[in-house]
Amino acid sequence: MTTYDVTLTGKREVAEATMEFSLQKPADLTYRAGQFCDIQLPAREGAPQRDSLHGFSFVSAPFEPDLRVATRMRGSRFKEDFRKLPTGSTVQLLAAFGDFTLHRNVDIPAVFIIGGIGVTPVRSMIVQVLHEGTAHRLTLIHANRTPAQAPYKEEFRRLAQAHENFTFVPVYTDTKVAGVEHGRVDGELIRRHVTDLKTPRFYMSGPEGMVKAMRALLLELGVDEDNLRTEEFQGY
Repeated sequence: MTTYDVTLTGKREVAEATMEFSLQKPADLTYRAGQFCDIQLPAREGAPQRDSLHGFSFVSAPFEPDLRVATRMRGSRFKEDFRKLPTGSTVQLLAAFGDFTLHRNVDIPAVFIIGGIGVTPVRSMIVQVLHEGTAHRLTLIHANRTPAQAPYKEEFRRLAQAHENFTFVPVYTDTKVAGVEHGRVDGELIRRHVTDLKTPRFYMSGPEGMVKAMRALLLELGVDEDNLRTEEFQGY
């Protein structure tokens, strides 16, 4: 782990109440798609330094020229401070951490079952694989309440159209959209889009409760526990 001083270069809304932050990429930083970092903001006077520290998965893929992270804006002090921080400000980046990364064997398919903003490390993995042109077969089942709350959905749709080895399955629990899965992710939905449950590695990330429920569901469906990878977003 190394600490870098980096510049906040931009910010944008990527879904309803969801912000993406762009950061200068240190020349000597290396990380694997799916890993995460800690960001330390300038400490507020009188506040503990730990209140200005927060972990984020990289949205950006390692080949991309900048660093990007994204988060649901849920009213925490850190997130409000980050949102209000002027572009051009300096923050500290501590990186890289984590082993929620894609397996290397291209003969084993990857199935991502993701809730909400838990898609950030998965976006990094998928874009990196498609950039490298490896033979991994990728399926992303991404659940959100509404289309407005689904980050990167248009990018995933374009990538699926352009790459036959990538399948994108948006799921909306609260909104019906023609031709799109509606309701909660259950065994029937998974079987519709993953005909072979024995071979793939399954990756789950998102809210803690959703990740635990999906893990239990896959075990009920007969998936080998050794083929499960999870990343829980606590307080996301």
